[in-house]
Amino acid sequence: MNVLSGNRVDLRRLVWWSLLVGLLMAVNYYGRATQGKPAPNTLYQYGTFASGLVQYALILGALYAISRGDRQLLALRRPRSWRRALLLAFGALVAIAIVTQVLDPLLHGAREQGLTPKGWEPSHAGAYVANAVLIAGVAPFVEELLFRGLGFSLLRGFGVWKAIVAIGIVFAAAHGLVEAFPELAFFGAALAWLRSRTESVYPGMLVHATFNAVALVAAVVK
Repeated sequence: MNVLSGNRVDLRRLVWWSLLVGLLMAVNYYGRATQGKPAPNTLYQYGTFASGLVQYALILGALYAISRGDRQLLALRRPRSWRRALLLAFGALVAIAIVTQVLDPLLHGAREQGLTPKGWEPSHAGAYVANAVLIAGVAPFVEELLFRGLGFSLLRGFGVWKAIVAIGIVFAAAHGLVEAFPELAFFGAALAWLRSRTESVYPGMLVHATFNAVALVAAVVK
């Protein structure tokens, strides 16, 4: 281990975490380059739910192997004050919503991602609900542990703000998108800031889940 900015930096775990995130980047960018955007009915297929569940299970397994289940390293702890944490979470959610509303018409990040359908298909409601659980439940849990939990803990020794910016950039890159990169980077950095202020991943999970859930509902009721 090295000592940077007054905090211990676990270089061994940092290398393994970087390899895991780098693998996600490579897989997602390669997939986009070779397969393009997902089909418009992606969220109406049970196969999407099954493959996503397997992917997140593998990430969780790798996370456990790297962290050895250390709850402090993963920031799996209650905030010191839930009241303060919820206020900060609400502020982060509002900031993310504003930035998304400003950038998306210019960058078309949501269109590039291509996950949300253009309308409601009642005959495929079951699959949509299953994928909604994946996107608004499983994904926020796993991604917050990966980036704002383990990732932030490992990078924090280089400086809090450096860690916040780095996590934002890495989070965006791991999605394999180009036009949506600025929106995702701000999203990731905002949740990293929330993690730094609350010392917990739980508020970030709430914000992440809420944002994804609202997007899923808005996609089929407009």
